[in-house]
Amino acid sequence: MLPSKTARRIAVVVKGYPRLSETFIAQEILALQERGLELAIWSLRHPTERAVHPMHKAIKAPVTYLPEYLYEEPLRVLRGAAWSLRQKGFGPTIRAFWRDLKRDFTVNRVRRLGQAFVMAREMPPDVGHLHVHYLHTPASVVRYAALLTGRTWTFSAHAKDIWTTPDWEKREKMAEALWGVTCTAHGASHLQALSDPQKVSLVYHGLDLSRFPAPPESRPARDGSDPQDPLRIVSIGRAVAKKGFGDLIKALAALPPDLHWRFAHVGGGELLDALKKQAKEAGIADKVIFLGSKAQPEIIGLLQQADLFVLPSKEAKSGDRDGLPNVIMEAASQELAIVATDFAGIPEFIRNGVEGELVPPGDWEALSNALNLLARDPERRRALGAAAFARLRRDFSMEGGIDGLERRFRSLAESPSKEPEYV
Repeated sequence: MLPSKTARRIAVVVKGYPRLSETFIAQEILALQERGLELAIWSLRHPTERAVHPMHKAIKAPVTYLPEYLYEEPLRVLRGAAWSLRQKGFGPTIRAFWRDLKRDFTVNRVRRLGQAFVMAREMPPDVGHLHVHYLHTPASVVRYAALLTGRTWTFSAHAKDIWTTPDWEKREKMAEALWGVTCTAHGASHLQALSDPQKVSLVYHGLDLSRFPAPPESRPARDGSDPQDPLRIVSIGRAVAKKGFGDLIKALAALPPDLHWRFAHVGGGELLDALKKQAKEAGIADKVIFLGSKAQPEIIGLLQQADLFVLPSKEAKSGDRDGLPNVIMEAASQELAIVATDFAGIPEFIRNGVEGELVPPGDWEALSNALNLLARDPERRRALGAAAFARLRRDFSMEGGIDGLERRFRSLAESPSKEPEYV
C-alpha cells in the first residue's frame, strides 16, 4: 500500500529475525522503541534458532515475514505482483531490476523482486519510511519496494554486506537512499569513497551496559600451572571462515605442554563439525568444548568465569570480514582480558597493549604466543581487562549512537509524507 500523508511508523527490514548473532540490531530496535518511536519489523527469513535473547522478548514491534522462497507462498507473491503491476512505480522498479539482473544473472535477484512485490502490497499505509539492516540482499528488497510505493529509505551497513557486494551495486543503492550509517571507520571510509561522503556516517553500535551485570569483583589468579584448576579460555561467534577459529585450534594445539588450559566455544555455524574434527586430529579434543548457541544469561556467566577471551577474525576467501564484533565489547563488559587480531574494526576499540593484545590476522603462531604469555600473567590480564572496560564505558556506550539515530528517524516520522515522485 502507498503511505498516507500522516504516515509515522518506520519499518525496520532485516535478513532474519530474531537472530542471536545480531544482538546489535535487537539492541538498536529496543532502544528506539523505549524512546517512543513507532516501529514495525519485516524479515526476509524465519528464525532458525531455538534460543531467544531477552531483548527479543522485550521488543513489541509487530513482525512480518516475507516469503523466504517464492514457491512456498505462490498466491501471496502473485497477489503482490498483480498489485505492483498497477502502480506508477512499477516501470522504474522493473528498469532498476533489469539493470541489476543483467550484471548479476541469478535466481536470488528474482527472489528479491518477488519479496519486494509482497512487501510493497502488504506494507501498511501508516508506514512512511523503510530502514534496512545490510546493504546487500535486504537492501535490494527495500530499494525495489521503495521504488514501487514512493517511500523513502535508509540503511545500516555492517560487514559482509560492505565487503562482498559489488561496488556498482553499492553506488547505485546509496545514490537512492536518503542516508546510511555503518559501524566501523574502515567501513565508513570505503562507502564514503563510493558515494556522497555526507550520506554515510560512522555510528558505533556500542553496548547498552544497563543490560549487563557488573564485572566480577575479582578473578582467580590462574596461571596455567595447576592441572586441577586450568586456565579458562572462551570465544563466541559463528563457526564461519571470517572468524578464524581454524587458526585458533592450531594456536591452542601449539601451546606448551606445561600450560594447563580449557577452551569453550559458543555459537553455531557451518564449520562447527570441521572444527571438532580439527581439534580431535590435533590431539586437544579433551580440552575443547563446543557448546553451540546459548542464550545471553549463559554467555554472560561463561564470560564471568573465564580468564581470557579470544577472537581471531580474518578475511574469508569470499572477501567477507567482521566489522567490530559485539562479542569483543561484551567480553570487555566483564573486564575480561582479550586477545584478538589487528583486523577490520577490532583495533578501533582494542589498542594493542592497552585494552588487549592484537596479533596479525591468520598468524596462528603469533596467536599461540600471545595466549601463552597472557595465560601465565594474571596481573597483566587484570590490567588489560580493566582498561577495556574503562574504554567501553567512556567511548563505546550505546547512547551516543542511538541519540543520533533517534533524531534522524524522528525527523522522518514527524515530517508529512509527500506524494511519490517517479522518474
